[in-house]
Order: sequence, then structure tokens, then C-alpha cells
Amino acid sequence: MPTDTLPELTTAYPIGEEQVQSYRRDGFIRLPQVATAQEAAAYRPSIAAAVERLGTETRPLAERDSYGMAFLQVMNLWRHDPDVARFVLGPRFAGVAARLLGVPRVRLYHDQALFKEPGGGYTPWHQDAMYWPLDGSRCLTMWMPLVDITPAHGGLAFAVGSHVDGPLSDIGISDASEEHFDRLLAERAVVVDQPLAMRAGDASFHSGWTVHKALGNTADRMREVMTVIWFADGLPVLEPANPAQANDLATWLPGLAAGQLAASPTNPVPGEALG
Repeated sequence: MPTDTLPELTTAYPIGEEQVQSYRRDGFIRLPQVATAQEAAAYRPSIAAAVERLGTETRPLAERDSYGMAFLQVMNLWRHDPDVARFVLGPRFAGVAARLLGVPRVRLYHDQALFKEPGGGYTPWHQDAMYWPLDGSRCLTMWMPLVDITPAHGGLAFAVGSHVDGPLSDIGISDASEEHFDRLLAERAVVVDQPLAMRAGDASFHSGWTVHKALGNTADRMREVMTVIWFADGLPVLEPANPAQANDLATWLPGLAAGQLAASPTNPVPGEALG
């Protein structure tokens, strides 16, 4: 669909104080129809085509490790496709992020499509902010299916309140991170909020330090999910605490160093970037 005929995603999505407090208490929230089913359907072909065009994974599932089996991952699609950019930079989505974080505005960190193939494996327990040279408590991720899904397609589970203690591991997404967090959550008797069915356009938002995982895809079709990560405008770049953060600094905050304002040309304020 040509960019000029796609839905604009500029109307605000109402977020009440009770929802804000729920997000801040639990470290995540699920919200219905952040995009309408029709809006999700309008953008789905462009996002799926970009994943097909830009994806590099060619190995059969049986030849991949746990991370590789978890999903087909393509990042920063917005930089390669104007239709996807219109979705990623949608002011409605960024407005929800800013409201949940309690800030006037947010900046884009990066987007990523996470398409889980039929037979695709589970995504192990992890904390996203382990990878980010930013204050993870001031960052969040939107996870939006572009098609209706059930838990069997690979829904997200969240460890309730796990964000409050900040970093709980420096282990990347792997069988080792699954074992570490399985043990830690059991020791702390943390409640796990299990995956739910979601309609296309529903979305969850979770904090950078929220421990979460996804089930494997035991259904017969692809789980098509688009994610967008934002951070509070005004954050400084932190000194990388591990090699993954050093890589993220070079990739998603290009040209910046620790102590500088996190505001490279690839980290626009949604809305402003659309003119």
C-alpha cells in the first residue's frame, strides 16, 4: 500500500492513571487495539515484505541454536522502508510510551520484527536492557502482533514486578539465561503472568528490566510481531557494561560516547521525524 494511503497513526490512545500505575508496579501492561485490526492489516504487507527482503537467516530450524530458533529477527526496518517508517514513527505509539514513562516525549532506540516460524523454539527468559547502554528503567518496548495470535503461536510471559531490582544478570538470551532466571524467579517466588491470546493491533509494553520470555510456536502459521523500543528524551549514554552494550552503542547510537546525550540522527523523536 503506498505510504500516502496508509493510516496515519496520529490519533492519541487514551491511557488512564490506573494503567500507568499498573505498568509501573508490574513492569508491563497489555493494551487492546493500540492499532485497530484494520490499521495492523494495512501495515502488515509492508512489514512482512521488508522482513523477507532484509532477513539473512537461511539455515533450517534444526541447524540453529536456541536464539536462532526463537525467531526471525530483522532490525531497524524503518531505515529501509518508508511505509514501515510511518508505522514505527507513529505518534500514537510513542505517546503511549511517554505516558507510561511519565515523560514529555521519547526517542526511538530501534525497531525489530520478530517473526516466529511454525516449529520455532521458545525465547528464553531475559532482560532487554542487558543489551542497552542506557538507563533501562527509562526505556520500554512495545510488542504488537500483526495477526491474531494465541499463546501457542509464541505469546509473551512476564515475571511480575521483576523490573524493580534493575539488572539481574549479564547473560545474553540463551539456554543459560533461561536456567538462571528459572532458578531466580523460583527462589524469589515471583509470579509469572502467562501469555494470552491477542488480536492484531493489541500490544504489550514492558520495561527494559522486566524479565520476560516467549513460548515456542506450536501452531501452523507464522507469528508476525513488530516491536519498537523507545527511551525517555534527555537520557545520557552510559558506559557499556558488557560487550553487548558496546555493540549496541556503535549500532543504535552511532557516533556517541558515554556521557553524551542519547540523540543521534538515528534516534528521532516520533512525530517530529514525520515532519
